[in-house]
Amino acid sequence: MGRENRGHSHRAGLSRRRFVAASTATTVGAVSITGCLGRGRDPNTVVMTGATDFEEILHTDDGEPSVQEALWDAGLDEDIHVELQTVVSDSVQRMEEAQSTLQAGRAPPDIHMMDTGWTIPFILREQTANLTDELPDDTVDRIEDGYLDEALEAARNPETGDLHAVPLFVDFGTMLYRQDLIEDAGYDTDDWAEEPPSWEEFAEAVSETRSEHGLDYGYTTQAAAYEGLACCSFNEVMSTWGGGYFGGTESLFTAGDRPITVDEEPVLDAIRMMRAFIHGDDDEHALDGYPQISPTAIVQWSEEESLGPFAGGDAVAHRNWPFAIAETGADEAFGEDLGVMTQPYAVSEDEAEHEGVGGTAAALGGWNLTLSPYTDRAEQALQVLEAFTHDEVMLTIFELQGFIPPNIDLLDEADPDEIGPVARYVDQLQLAGENAVPRPVTDVWPEQSALIFQEVNAAFRGAKSPEDAMTDLADRLEGSETEVAQQHGD
Repeated sequence: MGRENRGHSHRAGLSRRRFVAASTATTVGAVSITGCLGRGRDPNTVVMTGATDFEEILHTDDGEPSVQEALWDAGLDEDIHVELQTVVSDSVQRMEEAQSTLQAGRAPPDIHMMDTGWTIPFILREQTANLTDELPDDTVDRIEDGYLDEALEAARNPETGDLHAVPLFVDFGTMLYRQDLIEDAGYDTDDWAEEPPSWEEFAEAVSETRSEHGLDYGYTTQAAAYEGLACCSFNEVMSTWGGGYFGGTESLFTAGDRPITVDEEPVLDAIRMMRAFIHGDDDEHALDGYPQISPTAIVQWSEEESLGPFAGGDAVAHRNWPFAIAETGADEAFGEDLGVMTQPYAVSEDEAEHEGVGGTAAALGGWNLTLSPYTDRAEQALQVLEAFTHDEVMLTIFELQGFIPPNIDLLDEADPDEIGPVARYVDQLQLAGENAVPRPVTDVWPEQSALIFQEVNAAFRGAKSPEDAMTDLADRLEGSETEVAQQHGD
């Protein structure tokens, strides 16, 4: 998932050219195809899908560095050219387009760029090639040894462990805040970047800062009824309370026989805290000790709507993806007055009942590259995929467009002059990677995600009590898991 998918997860920053221009483009409309990609294409032309923000850096006409040049520098045969089949920005529409193409057995594209949230269903439907078998052993080893483990989990066949996708870039949820205003209000934020505060301390600081500086909003985030709530913004909050949809992280990737834990107290407390943030003390279901710091409108907001007030100087703190750092951390915006951290937390890892939750958290997003089993350019496409695994290619992509490399150690090697404001927050992004929270990606996640975001949003809005919403959700998830178990049993 990348910022090309505004509904889920988002890219780490703007390209230098677009950042300087202070513009943000959105891909809309129908699918378009770059170059001659049809029946008469050159046998050494490999076609991959992607949105316009990747197209901008794949080829350049002005002598600027490009991804194509980096691929050649990494050893790709210079007779092999990559062309992009540009697609809409919305992730769900892209999934449907890929599904239509693959179900029909069509190619090109030879390489599909797939959201981490829906790669596994394609793997389980045998609509991706087994890269553990197809790529050279040293390439597979480089991926296995260097890439973020959580990113690899969404690129494997959960039944065999074989790699079926190459992570292209990752993304992490981050908390942005006005460090200058919070410190003016008397709060010390020196340690927040390395050790985020508790939710209680954070909420108090935001509330006091908002009041002292007369801002319209305290804390803005994404709470609309859409995928981003289930996969990411609520997943983070729930994890920081020690809760999980299906217990701990050990049961994320195999559906059918998992515990359903959405009706447990940590999850309910996470919702009660958000009820306090949104509705205040007047809400009988609000968690005691937490002030009202969020507008009721957040229950209708996704990434862009929630960013607006913060970027406009009307909010103290804001949860979003690292692309927002580039938009608000520039000198003409907040500059060094922008603070960035991972999420506050309510319970520590040691206090959490389930494995892999508790403490600070950062929702994991990103996009993968998969090889179509129907391509007649397999040899050339595999060379392209191999080239994408080299450090210099990942760094080029990061420096040109802010897409975070799946080997997060490379963040230290990026040129600060190229990546702009994000350079100030590399340590925080690495901490986010160390505390990444994946969604439970299985073949039934698209259906379960819809159940989750509908019920969580209803609880946030006040249409249901936290207990009623999570009891209903538990029943519906139990039915989904039972159905999967029965199918597997057959």
